[in-house]
Amino acid sequence: MKCFLRLLSCLAALGAVAAQRLVAVQEGPLYRTEGSHVTIWCNVSGFQGPSEQNFQWSIYLPSAPEREVQIVSTVDSSFPYAIYTQRVRSGKIYVERVQGDSVLLHITDLQARDAGEYECYTPNTDEQYFGSYSAKMSLVVIPDSLQAAAMPQTLHKVEQDPLELTCEAATETFQHSHLSVAWLRQRGSEKPVEVIGLSRDFTLHSSSEYAQRQSLGEVRLDKLGSSTFRLTVFHLQPSDQGEFYCEAAEWIQDPDGSWYAMTRKRSEGTVVTVQPTDKEFTVRLETEKRLYTMGEPVEFRCILEAQSIPDRYFAVSWAFNSSLIASMGPNAVPVLNSEFAHREARGQLKVAKESDSVFVLKIYHLRQEDSGKYNCRVTEREKTVTGEFIDKESKRPKNIPIIVLPITDDWVVKVPQNHQILPQGHLESSISVEVASNASVVLEGENLRFSCSIRTVGRPQGRFSVIWQLVDRLNRRSNIMWLDRDGTMQPGASYWERSSYGGVQMEQVQPSSFSLGIFNSRKEDEGQYECHVTEWVRAVDGEWQVVGERRASTPISITALETGFAVTAISRTPGVTYSDSFDLQCIIKPHYPARVPVSVTWRFQPVGTIEFHDLVTFTRDGGVQWGDRSSSFRTRTAIEKAESSNNVRLSISRASDTEAGKYQCVAELWRQNYNSSWTRLAERTSNLLEIRVLQPVTKLQVSKSKRTLTLVENRPIQLNCSVKSQTSQNSHFAVLWYVHKPSDADGKLILKTTHNSAFEYGTYAEEEGLRARLQFERHATGGLFSLTVQRAEVSDSGSYYCHVEEWLLSPNYAWYKLAEEVSGRTEVTVKQPDSRLKLSQAQGNLSVLETRQVQLECVVLNRTSAASQLAVEWFVWKPNHPEREAVARLSRDATFHYGEQAAKNNLKGRLHLESPSPGVYRLSIQNVAVQDSGAYSCHVEEWLPSPSGVWYKRAEDTAGQTAVAVTRPEAALQVDTLVPNTTVSEKAAFQLDCSVVSRSSQDSRFAVSWYSLRTKAGEKGGSPGLEEQEDEEEEEEEEDPAERMVLLSVGPDAVFGPEGSPWEGRLRFQRLSALLFRLTVLQASTRDTGNYSCHVEEWLPSPQKEWYRLTEGESAPISIQVLDTGSSLQSAICSNDALFYFVFFYPFPIFGILIITILLVRFKSRSSSKNSDGKNGVPLLWIKEPHLNYSPTCLEPPVLSIHPGAID
Repeated sequence: MKCFLRLLSCLAALGAVAAQRLVAVQEGPLYRTEGSHVTIWCNVSGFQGPSEQNFQWSIYLPSAPEREVQIVSTVDSSFPYAIYTQRVRSGKIYVERVQGDSVLLHITDLQARDAGEYECYTPNTDEQYFGSYSAKMSLVVIPDSLQAAAMPQTLHKVEQDPLELTCEAATETFQHSHLSVAWLRQRGSEKPVEVIGLSRDFTLHSSSEYAQRQSLGEVRLDKLGSSTFRLTVFHLQPSDQGEFYCEAAEWIQDPDGSWYAMTRKRSEGTVVTVQPTDKEFTVRLETEKRLYTMGEPVEFRCILEAQSIPDRYFAVSWAFNSSLIASMGPNAVPVLNSEFAHREARGQLKVAKESDSVFVLKIYHLRQEDSGKYNCRVTEREKTVTGEFIDKESKRPKNIPIIVLPITDDWVVKVPQNHQILPQGHLESSISVEVASNASVVLEGENLRFSCSIRTVGRPQGRFSVIWQLVDRLNRRSNIMWLDRDGTMQPGASYWERSSYGGVQMEQVQPSSFSLGIFNSRKEDEGQYECHVTEWVRAVDGEWQVVGERRASTPISITALETGFAVTAISRTPGVTYSDSFDLQCIIKPHYPARVPVSVTWRFQPVGTIEFHDLVTFTRDGGVQWGDRSSSFRTRTAIEKAESSNNVRLSISRASDTEAGKYQCVAELWRQNYNSSWTRLAERTSNLLEIRVLQPVTKLQVSKSKRTLTLVENRPIQLNCSVKSQTSQNSHFAVLWYVHKPSDADGKLILKTTHNSAFEYGTYAEEEGLRARLQFERHATGGLFSLTVQRAEVSDSGSYYCHVEEWLLSPNYAWYKLAEEVSGRTEVTVKQPDSRLKLSQAQGNLSVLETRQVQLECVVLNRTSAASQLAVEWFVWKPNHPEREAVARLSRDATFHYGEQAAKNNLKGRLHLESPSPGVYRLSIQNVAVQDSGAYSCHVEEWLPSPSGVWYKRAEDTAGQTAVAVTRPEAALQVDTLVPNTTVSEKAAFQLDCSVVSRSSQDSRFAVSWYSLRTKAGEKGGSPGLEEQEDEEEEEEEEDPAERMVLLSVGPDAVFGPEGSPWEGRLRFQRLSALLFRLTVLQASTRDTGNYSCHVEEWLPSPQKEWYRLTEGESAPISIQVLDTGSSLQSAICSNDALFYFVFFYPFPIFGILIITILLVRFKSRSSSKNSDGKNGVPLLWIKEPHLNYSPTCLEPPVLSIHPGAID
């Protein structure tokens, strides 16, 4: 490894370090359903070699987590094991290469046996191994419990009929998942079209084909109960024909945060046929002729031919040279563009609906620029449930071109300036003139009719010329019409234009009766009407001469139309409730005849504004024209003009806030001129009417009952919100769920469900991660709403309440909040499970010998939950040590740890833990030692998983103590002597036996020592040869009256100690048996007389394999008496000095030289063996070649024999 690091650092210094290979696989665990198609991605980076890498997929099954089962490879077709070979060959399992370094594993028909840990491996293409070459992830296969069911049927519907279908969709998956449901329509082999669907996050959506109808409420999806989804299509169209079915999908959130549809199911289909009604229609355009002269009128008639026209809605638009003239909706109110609107205001143009099937465009005075192509377009519209219109089919006929020619003839009428009157004396006129009128006082606008009757005496003599004149109040005379004697009629200069339009007409009813008609009288027509008749006769020369003239007149008084003109607005319902109706009356005075046009405009000032705007106008020609800002009124407002008066009533139904405000009517008095133009004579404004539109009085009542709910974590919190009474059966409710914590001043929003069933998560849900744990349900019974918080946590404790808003649909189809109320509170306390952990409190005492085994049991009698994990720790209290010390710990993840005591007492190799049965933990201490003694107890911690997956310590308990006393074997050593007091002769041998009568342990060893016990007096009298020694030990003897001298000691390891000097070279040791030791003293002398004893030490091995002395014992003393056998030879030698020196002094040098020579020879031969004479550097006493075979582990004790002649 060090070499590798040096090499890596060198390469780094050279800039040649390659990137580290890294294999990444999709994060797990992934939850997928049986039968589904699963994909798992894998990619590799930081590699060397070709850009296209190979991949191998394997699985480790739960039944054999250590065994690799090969599935598929991108390089080796023989890679799969037999259980996967067929599925790989058939393509049910394959690898899709996304890029050279990225692939997807596909399993098309997932099976339960496919669950396990998947490994993605990339064979090495690098120069050396560096990095990771595989990665693993977990795949969990769960049963597919999703169900989607609907009743298969065939329905025959007629266009505009409603359609209602239900579908049951539910799942029983244990994992937390979301459900999405959609209704689809399919026709033949066409791609299915989504009608409406509820997504996994509870939002409604439709395809583009149905989006507009959904927004208008034509298509709805309602959830009834927990698993019923109802589709409603209010007005079927022929395009809706097909098979309707519902499709449900179950979604789960993967570890990377993305949502995955585990499975999809579709229900049986309902075949719907829609029989269309006869909606065909045709349009044609008509006019009288194609060629016109300037000033002439023209009328275009757009004729609609269709069935059930009154029950259908049509809009008509008029066009001139492809430019829009006017448009008229189903409400028959024309809207003209700016140019033609001016002409319409001057009475030169009219757009009207003559009947349900005839629409008219009329131009009263053609201009030359009116030449061109005219056309109309008819569009059928469909009215939705909200009152809005949707355009359907549109048609138009062929264009009609017209040509307007200019006027080219100029003409002037000359009126005679003078009349020649015959002088008196000639023929006299016998005529008389009478003028009569149809009325002397008329209302402006009424027709005036005058008759001028000429009476003659006898037969008329000539002809008459008649002039009608008007003398106004200022006595100004003006000619109206003149009829000359030739029957030529000429209007007066001021009446020329008026007569050209037929407004002034003169007629000779009879030869002597003339009439004058003034139509559509005006105030300036008031005055004295005079008929001036001139009688003409032909003279002899053939010239016409005036015979005479007569005149008569009649006064006419004309009342102006605006006289007394006034308008008043009244209402009987100044205050109304939503959706109620109210009427506004505009009363016009005086009472005008029907011929007098009065236009009435209702003006409106909404609440909170300062400006009025025109709401609707009842025009002078009986049409209705809506204002630019009156769109909200059109569908709910009716305007009606009384037949007997000009009073106009405005009726508004389904009143709402938009209709609240001040109303005012404005009346305009119009007069039609002779040229068909209009003149506004007067305008009057009524008083103000304030209409208050009030919301209905709420009847909302929410249950105020208080609840206290205590539950254990991981259980669901069921919260109910009950609406006891509501204002309307059509009420919708928005429910806001709050939680109030003691530490907060106000409640925090958890979830809001709007009145249209949309979900909005509150800040509290986002902060606390509650989104995945919330479930909202609106019960089918209505008025009951439930919020469930799944897998409750302790932090979820608090005071919960709901805030209910009652929403109603306003008359203009906008939802408004009527009232709101807060429910009673539910005090929720989420607690951890009650601690039921209980350990056995039995006290125990164990006494065990060293090197034996101790078993300590920790018995869990009860636990809080079967899913809990236990951490077990053993402690020991040592004598005279108040603090407990940890021995061992088994963590909750089954990891074993040694405690501090284990290190101190070398327990690491002697501890063994096992759990023979659930709840029983057994700690064994092997080869116990005395220092292991103490009071042992186990401490158990119970850990539970929180709902969020975090483990926490719920309970702990300590078991009863077990006092463990580790003792050494009881000292049972007994030593005895088998040799009684003995008397031996000098130079003989005597034996000292040491017998171990009983021992403490079979594993014990013995150290044996023999002692000589002598008193001071005895030593002097009995040991004359020890004077020097006595001198050396004189001081010691004075301190100890009895001397204890060691003859020989043998240690427990069979190492011999030094011989006592008086006995050096004369001792022989034997181990006759495991319990019998013998020491033989050779060449006894009188100095050996005394008491002897053997001292035995019993040694045992400790658990640490160290030997210690358990006990010791000493045998009773044995008395040995050595008799003196003295001779005459000795006396003779001792008495003669010369002989003494000859015997004892002179031989010594000779023998000394000889011994030194022998020693030198032997020293050379024994130099190689001297080092092995003893053990641990101690010589084996006098033993030259001891026959000893000794092993501490032998079952039979060794026999140590010292043979004669072995003493140096």
